[in-house]
Amino acid sequence: MNVTICEAIKKRMVIRFYYDGGIRIVEPHCHGISVDGTEVLRAYQIGGHSKSGHPVGWKLIELSRISGLQHEDTTFTNNRPGYNPGDQSMSSIHCAL
Repeated sequence: MNVTICEAIKKRMVIRFYYDGGIRIVEPHCHGISVDGTEVLRAYQIGGHSKSGHPVGWKLIELSRISGLQHEDTTFTNNRPGYNPGDQSMSSIHCAL
């Protein structure tokens, strides 16, 4: 379990990190273990890089592939539309909104 991510989820803090070729800025919503056993983060990306060309929207991020994780000075208040706290991509959840 990543304590920094769980703290950001609890405090609704925007985070940034390097992932898949660039910096991503996200609102973290749920952190856990995927159905294939990978530690993941379900987040709503609000800016930064996207390999797919879609830098805004829901992302499932593998924690083993991120680096330089930092809290931003920004918080968010509402869950993004489409958020599902019972995320079917995860077999267990460490922390969630």
